[in-house]
Amino acid sequence: MATIEIEERIAESSALVAAFLVPQRMPYWYGAEMNCEFEVLGGAADFAAGQKVRITGRLGSREISLTTTVTQFEFGRFLEWRFQDSYGVKGTQSWEISATGSATLVRMRDEYEMPGAFGKLFDWLFTRHAVARRDRDWLARLKRLAQHGA
Repeated sequence: MATIEIEERIAESSALVAAFLVPQRMPYWYGAEMNCEFEVLGGAADFAAGQKVRITGRLGSREISLTTTVTQFEFGRFLEWRFQDSYGVKGTQSWEISATGSATLVRMRDEYEMPGAFGKLFDWLFTRHAVARRDRDWLARLKRLAQHGA
């Protein structure tokens, strides 16, 4: 199982940053390169533990689909979900938000497992580096949006 942890310090309040970790705003920074959409089971306006969320989008000409189950949620502090994609990759992603004076620290943790022996080798050689870059890009986009929105 691969584990990637990324931190980003954002020069805004934790309340403002937390406003971007809701189903209506996450597509602006999470998977924006896929023009993704979030579909929350039951049409809820916010996340809740046990809730299913379907994330869809396009990457080039390929349609991407990911189903997640929210395992923990505390508004303004923590979001974690378990996922499995259509290729058999499964794991968890989490975001922790903490106030540090006049700024906010966002910690993202990505744990995943690629299926099969070839998948594990491919991950070791390539995927983990691409996932780390993608996660850094997502948090950098979140930072730009939060700081621009202030």
